Amino acid sequence: MKLLNVLILAISITVLSLDVSTVRNAYKEAAQDSSKIEAFSKLLTNVSKNDDVALVAYKGAAIALLARNEKRIKDKKDLFVEGISYVEYAIEKAPNNIEVRFIRLGIQENTPKILKYKGDIEEDKQFILKQFKNINSSNLRNHIKDYILQSKSFSDEEKSVFSR
Repeated sequence: MKLLNVLILAISITVLSLDVSTVRNAYKEAAQDSSKIEAFSKLLTNVSKNDDVALVAYKGAAIALLARNEKRIKDKKDLFVEGISYVEYAIEKAPNNIEVRFIRLGIQENTPKILKYKGDIEEDKQFILKQFKNINSSNLRNHIKDYILQSKSFSDEEKSVFSR
C-alpha cells in the first residue's frame, strides 16, 4: 500500500512540475519537426484526464502527432482518434478555455480532409478572435499569436488584430 502511495505521489509531482510554457514550446517544435514528436509525447506521458485541461489537450495533440509517424493507415487513424478524444474531453470540461480551443484549431487546420475533423475551425477561430484580448499570460498570447499570423484560416484583416 505504501508503495502505491509513493508511486501515485511521484506521478502527481511529475505532472505538477510540468511547466505549461515548456509544453507550449515543445508542441510548437513537434508540430514543425517530426523528429521532436516523440520527446513532446514523452513529456506528457503521465498526464491523465484528471489533470489541467490544457495539459490534457496537449497530450491529445501529442498522441495525434504520433499518428504521423505510423506506417499503417489503421494505426495512424487509431492514434489520431485516441488523441482527439483527449482534446474533445478537454473542450467538454472547459469550453471557454482559449488554449484548448487553440489546440483543437491547430489540429483541425492541419488534419487531412479524409479524417473529417475540420468541423469546428470557424467556431474556434471566432472564439479566439473574441477572447484573445482577455489572455493574461504573455507566453500564451505570443504562442497563439505566432500560430495565427502564419495560419491560412485567418484573413489578413483578422490577423491585424494579432499584430498590434
